[in-house]
Amino acid sequence: MEHISVLLQESIVGLAIRPDKTYVDATLGRGGHSLEIVKQLKSGRLICFDRDLKAIEESKQVLSDHLDKITFIHGNFSEIKEKLMAIGIHGVDGIMADLGVSSPQFDDPQRGFSYRFDARLDMRMDQSQPLSAWDVVNTYPFNDLFRILHRYGEEPFAKQIARKIEARRQEKTIDTTLELVDVIKSALPSKILSKKGHPAKQTFQAIRIEVNGELDALEEILRQGIQLLNPEGRFCILTFHSLEDKIVKEKFNEVSTLHVPHKLPVQDLPVAKYEFMTRKAIVASDDELDQNKRSHSAKLRILRKRGE
Repeated sequence: MEHISVLLQESIVGLAIRPDKTYVDATLGRGGHSLEIVKQLKSGRLICFDRDLKAIEESKQVLSDHLDKITFIHGNFSEIKEKLMAIGIHGVDGIMADLGVSSPQFDDPQRGFSYRFDARLDMRMDQSQPLSAWDVVNTYPFNDLFRILHRYGEEPFAKQIARKIEARRQEKTIDTTLELVDVIKSALPSKILSKKGHPAKQTFQAIRIEVNGELDALEEILRQGIQLLNPEGRFCILTFHSLEDKIVKEKFNEVSTLHVPHKLPVQDLPVAKYEFMTRKAIVASDDELDQNKRSHSAKLRILRKRGE
């Protein structure tokens, strides 16, 4: 399936691209956001990060007319500051991060992300890392399984699912995605199984987040990315579930809020260094919702560093 970038135009508008400045696409994917950014650059530069080497190679075809303006970095965006400084960049004018897993990753059965295909449990965005979904499912003790299903999947039956996984692997290892789906289904009451939506969705989400350290990486790019912004720089982040959005919202609120003494004269009130431009998140239009089912849970939030 083709990957369609969610809230693409809203993200590009949010970046307020200036043609001679430096931008980062922290989640290159298949190049949708990068193409729209680089088309607006003249003497400017775009740095593209991705943990998936296959994504980098495939996106080069999409971006082939603009490669002279782009630097590709194979790595986790949680290392954004270190990686940029290694190539002589100490500040940027915009950062784009689309936290959704790309459709090609979900739709490639061999990657083991999806509960729709039978494949070895994997879910690694960076296939050079050792930890995979197989390791989580087959080696994590009950308490750790319960923790990640409850926290990362917000799964109300986390305890029951973790117990069933623990019991099944005493008989044999759980090797494939559909084997895991069967275990999950066996832990759920019939009234849940009859509801709309796949019963394994939240468990698969939780395991994927654990395998890829997604929430820890998000907290790091927020911390480092905000520090990297030049005056008038923008930070645009697209999230796809409530855990991510809560982290982004809290961090953007924190850096854009000043706590000042109540009795300070109005004329002496300082202004926060950052402006949280989207306290109410931008969501997909009705047209986009009709065309792209991935957009239903998407929220775009934007932070701006004020000019000096």
